[in-house]
Amino acid sequence: MVAGIVICLLLIAALIGVRALVLRGNVPCRLRVGNHRWRSGVARYADGELHWIPLLGLRLRPRHAIARRGLVVSSRRPLDGDLFAVDCSGTTRDISLAMSADALTGFLAWLESAPPSAYLDVA
Repeated sequence: MVAGIVICLLLIAALIGVRALVLRGNVPCRLRVGNHRWRSGVARYADGELHWIPLLGLRLRPRHAIARRGLVVSSRRPLDGDLFAVDCSGTTRDISLAMSADALTGFLAWLESAPPSAYLDVA
């Protein structure tokens, strides 16, 4: 009985530790695809893509990889608290991201900072 409780506590501690590693160096960000509900997670920038990883779940891989190429910010609006929503469209599905003002500034800078040749299709 006691051994079972100890094992469960160790598993919970391991999951919390893994999630702490995922959160380190990433930006808290909510994501909504279409008209579905907002889901909490973290975002990180990697190789011309924004990787979104859900906060709850066992997978450590990104659930969504949003390419910078062809991504268009169609609108911005304030949400509850200190969050701002950004509606994006383009080559990806219609998605919305919600993040803090500082994270939004970083996102927009990342979006605009692609090198001039990044959008050329070179065979």
